[in-house]
Amino acid sequence: MKKAVILFSGGLDSTTCLALAKAEGFLCYALSFDYSQRHASEIHAARLIAKKMGAKEHRVVKLDIGQFGASALTDQQIAVPTYTESTDIPVTYVPGRNTVFLAVALSFAESISAYDIFIGANAVDYSQYPDCRPAFINAFEALAAVGTKAATLGHSFKIHAPLLHLTKAEIIQKGMALGVDYGLTVSCYQLDETGAACGHCDSCTFRKKGFKEALIQDPTRYQSTKA
Repeated sequence: MKKAVILFSGGLDSTTCLALAKAEGFLCYALSFDYSQRHASEIHAARLIAKKMGAKEHRVVKLDIGQFGASALTDQQIAVPTYTESTDIPVTYVPGRNTVFLAVALSFAESISAYDIFIGANAVDYSQYPDCRPAFINAFEALAAVGTKAATLGHSFKIHAPLLHLTKAEIIQKGMALGVDYGLTVSCYQLDETGAACGHCDSCTFRKKGFKEALIQDPTRYQSTKA
């Protein structure tokens, strides 16, 4: 079986990517990051889901890019905003996050002779994020082709972004067809102490909208006063 490294947060998108990679016949190596994110409970969810979905291996890498701040996901002094439509890059953008994550994934992939990397980047809901755009994915794949020993030996790395042009509803429908249990996934940027989602951050808003448009019951447990 061909090996693939899956960037895996335990959220809706990365879990769908894991399911898609498995369906394509890849032996899946899940890779999660503890980067001092506000929503650290996603790491616990990632461990449970990776095990349930039969990942060959699941690694959690401590990578403290959160020390740099400048994002509502890593800086406790910056509030996670309620979702509002805007063309601006939101404060939930973490500087350089996908670049760093893919670089580590590339290192892991090369070390185990895996030449396929899956990332749940989406340019539809999060089109303001510069590291979730086709140009970024293509550029990183080009980098892998010139910056690795494996590439000089004739191996081509492929960065798979199967969700790039899908709506959240389409993502959910694909996952449901593959048997994904979305009740295990964590999307909220600010879960409460009981694990209930806020219901109004960007991620919760797109998640709720996705289930509604997919005509599928949302299994998420929301904070009753904020959902």
